[in-house]
Amino acid sequence: MKIVDLSRELYHRTPTYPGHPPIMHGVWKTHEESFVDSGSVWGLASMFISMPDHGGTHIDAPRHFGPGGIPIDRYPLEKCIVPGICLDLRHIAPRAEITPADLQAAVANTGHAVPKGGTVLLCTGHHAKTFPRKEYATDNSGVNVAATEWLAAKGVVHFGIDSMRPGPEGRVNSLVHKACLDLDITHIESLCNLEALLGAGPFTFIGLPLKMREGTASPIRAVAVFGM
Repeated sequence: MKIVDLSRELYHRTPTYPGHPPIMHGVWKTHEESFVDSGSVWGLASMFISMPDHGGTHIDAPRHFGPGGIPIDRYPLEKCIVPGICLDLRHIAPRAEITPADLQAAVANTGHAVPKGGTVLLCTGHHAKTFPRKEYATDNSGVNVAATEWLAAKGVVHFGIDSMRPGPEGRVNSLVHKACLDLDITHIESLCNLEALLGAGPFTFIGLPLKMREGTASPIRAVAVFGM
């Protein structure tokens, strides 16, 4: 069995979506400080983290798209362990729309069908080219509404992308979010290392969310598993 980690590292002031709270991560108590309190052999060190539910690699809950959508604590876990394929879309220009024709051609290049009840991960190369520079927050390509509808028609439960948003920055991205609610699918944002999946064939995708009450999203440890 081979596991490929697709998750961004979390650290103090990790880049977050514009307008969202920062990720704060630091030492709460050192071994030495804990020893003074407890008197145990080493003391028990601990850290703290404060972050938005859309921080780092995360899955959006339908609640994020509209008040009628389910929150992340009620999102079916069966949709978090699913078959997947990865598409090479690195030729798409920054800020450009990924169309159904782009997806269809990329799927054909894999030699594998879109897995019904599974996921499709979109390798745009955006993370590899821009993270953690300011362009990471603005210059991504992404699917348009027609491409989102194309993915839903193929029977996916979600799709993932290596940028902070599923669509290009602006109105198209907002419409893609609305389309996800209407189509009863969702998406995973801020993936990384998708290049490692290209040409490797189908895999099992695992991305389990935290059980945050009424959450609009959740960080996940996203992985692709081969030979499972």
